[in-house]
Amino acid sequence: MTARTAARRAAVLGSPIAHSLSPVLHRAAYAELGLDHWSYDRFEVDEAALPGFVQGLDATWAGLSLTMPLKRAIIPLLDTISDTAAAVEAVNTVVITDDGRRLGDNTDIPGMVAALRERGVRKVESAAVLGAGATASSALAALAQVCAGPVTAYVRSAARADEMRGWGERLGVDLRVADWSAAAEAMRAPLVVATTPAGTTDALVAEVPERPGTLFDVLYEPWPTALAAAWSDRGGAVVGGLDLLVHQAVLQVEQMTGRSPAPLRAMRIAGERALEAR
Repeated sequence: MTARTAARRAAVLGSPIAHSLSPVLHRAAYAELGLDHWSYDRFEVDEAALPGFVQGLDATWAGLSLTMPLKRAIIPLLDTISDTAAAVEAVNTVVITDDGRRLGDNTDIPGMVAALRERGVRKVESAAVLGAGATASSALAALAQVCAGPVTAYVRSAARADEMRGWGERLGVDLRVADWSAAAEAMRAPLVVATTPAGTTDALVAEVPERPGTLFDVLYEPWPTALAAAWSDRGGAVVGGLDLLVHQAVLQVEQMTGRSPAPLRAMRIAGERALEAR
């Protein structure tokens, strides 16, 4: 094989990993780009097994996608990380260079911004974030680019509140923190970002206003969530987890393969079909 057609490998790592749609999206991109010599797999890898896995990568590897719980654990194993990844202390993308260097990035943040822009959301005056986990910190980083005014985060514990305040200060976001018991107030924000596990926001369905703004619900399975369905029924714009997954994967494909633009439409269609088949 020539260097141009030599086999190249990429994969998504995490635990649990069986549910991941990343192989579907990346393989669809490879097919569309004519990269027949590229493969993309999934591996069940936890934090304890991660160093050994990374150490065992050979010259055929082009990159890795990282999901929970590895986005922070991967950082000490890298040669460098981007400013975007450093801002939230989370890496979801590793590009392996020809000389073996491991470069970390975070495509979740620009992926969120791109997903919002695709639905016409470029700037809002205020926003609300439901939840305070790892995805919420990426949401804050995205809102730093999208929201001109205050962001209110609705959280369940004092410890989570302190974490979010720290992220807000670090990211330059005008952040206010409220208790989850007041989450109904969030429904009136021009942009609501739901970062909580499945079922958590079901109780807020009755609070969706007559004229809602935009809801960005980061879940993609099950879909639609009860909140997303109610939001859409009221005529509000809804951005879903598959939108985020596709947009961040587009950026991963471009970084790992060096080919741009990645085939967004083909990747989305592949993701939709995979979800319908489940």
